[in-house]
Amino acid sequence: MIKTIDQARRFILAEKICTIFKSNLKEIKSLWDTVDLPDRQAGEGGWGEKIGAIWYWKNALPELFPNEIFYGKIRGGAAVLMSMAYLRESHYQAYHKPVEECRELSREIFELVRLEPYETGVLRRECLERFGCTKNRFDGALKELQITLNIVRSNEPGLERDTWLRFSDVYPDIQREGSSN
Repeated sequence: MIKTIDQARRFILAEKICTIFKSNLKEIKSLWDTVDLPDRQAGEGGWGEKIGAIWYWKNALPELFPNEIFYGKIRGGAAVLMSMAYLRESHYQAYHKPVEECRELSREIFELVRLEPYETGVLRRECLERFGCTKNRFDGALKELQITLNIVRSNEPGLERDTWLRFSDVYPDIQREGSSN
């Protein structure tokens, strides 16, 4: 059972891919199910030690080990951590879809991110105003761009909010290798 960030790192590298929180996926283990830290107790405020650690690790692991750990979303929308080797060797080729094949709103969001990095809240407000979409449509489009490996969350140290970049800007070698296969 996992109690430390280093144990979580080793688990992800050994499993190749895991969901961050509990999921219905039988073929992928979840980090949540393997962490042995106390949940929030009845009447206790805040998140509890377990969810606090996992929430921190989902951002810290890709930030501290950018050449080893990748954060993303998979089909169905589950948030995952995976080894960079797994991303490079099989996940990218299996799940990348050119942005031109994505829905219109996804393509419009991608164009904004192409021009400059965006924090989620700022990007959402911009899209609701500019494209007249709903929050749900925005969330779905942002998820589609993550699942299809067109955008990724920045691993830049010290960022407090999710900031989105083009996958090709962060991982040009993976994109290049994936398009040559």
